[in-house]
Amino acid sequence: MRLVIRPFAIELKEPFALSVGSRTSTPAVLAELHHAGLVGYGEVALPPYLGWTQAAVCQALERVVWPDDPDPLNLDALLTAAASALGDLPPALAALDIALHDLFGKILGQPLYALWGLDLARIPPTSLTLSLAAPEAIQRKARQATEYEIIKLKLGGPDDRALVAAAREATDRPLSVDANQGWRDRAAALDFIHWLAERNVLFVEQPFPARRLDDHAWLAERSPLPIIGDEAIRGMADVIAARGVYHGVNIKLAKCGGLRAARAMLTVARALGLKTLIGCMTETSCAVSAAAHLSPLADWADLDGAALIANDPFTGAQLIAGRLTPRPAPGIGVEPRAPA
Repeated sequence: MRLVIRPFAIELKEPFALSVGSRTSTPAVLAELHHAGLVGYGEVALPPYLGWTQAAVCQALERVVWPDDPDPLNLDALLTAAASALGDLPPALAALDIALHDLFGKILGQPLYALWGLDLARIPPTSLTLSLAAPEAIQRKARQATEYEIIKLKLGGPDDRALVAAAREATDRPLSVDANQGWRDRAAALDFIHWLAERNVLFVEQPFPARRLDDHAWLAERSPLPIIGDEAIRGMADVIAARGVYHGVNIKLAKCGGLRAARAMLTVARALGLKTLIGCMTETSCAVSAAAHLSPLADWADLDGAALIANDPFTGAQLIAGRLTPRPAPGIGVEPRAPA
């Protein structure tokens, strides 16, 4: 089994602005696992605010040494051995995990959702994310987003109410909002959330900085809308700690270490009574297609990452009736796009 690692620069269709900054590209690492004439594809996107670098991920993956005659169907053994070599670097494990799962499905000739016994009819609608922009731009983009049933607004700036009002003037579809840790005053946040609740908003992601657990718990106790942890949620320990602090958790493959970890986190979150959102970075069809196989386990989906980029090197899951739906092909169901 041979691992090929390739740094990749994801180019965005337009600048992507959050409360923590703006960018026009996202560094990523693509992984390929070659075995017996088959190729498993993996990916991790590395937005700078997460603090993980492309170089560190590539160097970690280069340390992976497979045992003699590895069994690609023994995912637990391979991932456990890889995790030991990678150290505490979840995005490196995520890229490898996705590639291993893709290879696993290809060897067995089945898509992952079928191997896991998941029903595609349970896939929730995915939202389209509108980054921070002027109200006029938000209004225009919301009107254009006719393929999506839910619009997600990035907030955390000085004009949050104006942005929500602009989106609401453009569409009557449900909204979700993500402050990306941009709010500071809990009384003001609660007042704003009551205002949002009157405007068909589904939930609020990460209102305050992740370390402010007491403020999130105070807000969650009083909020008329679900409060969802995002930046605060990386691994299983964060899911367990979320009970009593958030109403739900946003689980992303890049942060938690891939499909194996995300599937376990979704299961535990539901057992704890937490709502679940399966999310993504600005990433290619490789990673979002992988996440789409898990989406029947989630209450909500935010898997629009590939729709926001200009240089997707893969084809994969397709938006069907507002739901990002995996292809009925072995593994994660992606294929490299032919060079232009």
